[in-house]
Amino acid sequence: MANDSGVPTPETADEAEDDGGIEIYGPPLFGPGAKVRANIDIRNDGTMPGVAVGDVIVTKGDIGYVRDIGTFLQRFYIYAVEFVDRGSIVGMRGRELVREAEQ
Repeated sequence: MANDSGVPTPETADEAEDDGGIEIYGPPLFGPGAKVRANIDIRNDGTMPGVAVGDVIVTKGDIGYVRDIGTFLQRFYIYAVEFVDRGSIVGMRGRELVREAEQ
C-alpha cells in the first residue's frame, strides 16, 4: 500500500518489520492515554536502572497506559507505557502490545 506520494504505508507494525518497510510512514497504532496489554514478557535490555540486564520488567498480560510516543532509528514507533501496578514506564514496540478494552 502507498500514500498519495507513492511512499509505502504499512498497515501494521509487524508488516513494517517483516517487509523492511518503515513503520513511521503510517500512523501510530496507539495514542496517548490508550489502555494496552503486554502480549509478551519484556526483559531489561540495560536501559532500566536498578534492574539487572535480562530480568523481566513487564509480564505478559500486564496492563498499562500509553504516555508518549517516540521513534527509534527513524523507522519504528516506541510507546512509553506506564504500568501503574509496577510503578514503571517502559518503552515498547507496537507488536509487543494489544489494545485493552475500556471498562
